[in-house]
Amino acid sequence: MTRCDWCIGDPIYEAYHDKEWGVPVKDDQLLFEFLTLETFQAGLSWITVLKKRENFRTAFDKFDFEKVAKYGPSKISDLENNAGIIRNKLKIRAAITNAQAFIKIKQEFGSFSAYIWAFVNHQPIQNTFNTLSDLSANTPLSDTISNDLKKRGFKFVGSTVIYAHMQATGMVMDHLQSCFRYQELK
Repeated sequence: MTRCDWCIGDPIYEAYHDKEWGVPVKDDQLLFEFLTLETFQAGLSWITVLKKRENFRTAFDKFDFEKVAKYGPSKISDLENNAGIIRNKLKIRAAITNAQAFIKIKQEFGSFSAYIWAFVNHQPIQNTFNTLSDLSANTPLSDTISNDLKKRGFKFVGSTVIYAHMQATGMVMDHLQSCFRYQELK
């Protein structure tokens, strides 16, 4: 079975690649989970985040954005002392700020999914890459989404983070053409 090169050799990476990466996500809670994980990934490797994913789910109330939006000093302190997650104070606070902004978007558009997927006309962008070097870390579209999210109060949502979010949630399908998932998700 041929996979995208970036995931080969680590069972956690391979499972994520085989089952989740590039699959269209329209569920708000799962979109918030990916956005939060991508926020914590900024400047680190994705495998670092994946290995701590279950700890993040526990620490962040299964990514219930309504709960995360209400975190106060006691919960923030707990998170800052939780060795099972990435204990970056700025990213922890950003997750709370992002949950609050996420709720505002949900109120305005009916769902975060309706808002974010409108950027791609509610259809995944189908790319046709042959090698990892063909993939970009960001695009003009991820620049646009990043800028809009920042205007709405989101933190740690640079263009590279947003493009990774787009790939993870299937807004853009970047499996290499040689990968078995390419045909399955095409």
